[in-house]
Amino acid sequence: MNKQEVYDYLKKRGLWHEISEHRAVYNMEEMAAVALPYPEADAKNLFVRDDKRRNYYLITVQGSKRVNLKEFRQKHHTRPLSFASEEELRSILGLIPGAVTPLGVLNDTERRVQVFLDEAFFEAPGLIGVHPNDNTATVWLRTEDLAAVIREHGNQVQLL
Repeated sequence: MNKQEVYDYLKKRGLWHEISEHRAVYNMEEMAAVALPYPEADAKNLFVRDDKRRNYYLITVQGSKRVNLKEFRQKHHTRPLSFASEEELRSILGLIPGAVTPLGVLNDTERRVQVFLDEAFFEAPGLIGVHPNDNTATVWLRTEDLAAVIREHGNQVQLL
């Protein structure tokens, strides 16, 4: 799904969402320079894989947080982790670097990616801001709706 297809999908499903169009951003530092309506709900996304390239994980946390992959590995009993390659990002999620988003799993036809969502996104007001498979916009959703969309697609969702 491209950006417009994501918007159409959300509308067809009747899910509340707001869209913030902005210049292309490739990292959280660039994102911090963009005026957003819900900056506390902006998400940072990491697409990682294990050393055997068998298991893929999308880790989504609040933008101000850091992710310790060694700690994640120990807590979730994974093999050693590293960032997935640009080629893996394109082939599995249909995304480019800088546009990583949980909505990318809608392009994961084999349901290979396990999604981990920061439990802080479920606290009031329960919103999350993610790219709509394109880094020129942020779409704001209810976190519960995002988790439901991912699960209905067939990918696993876990809280962290």
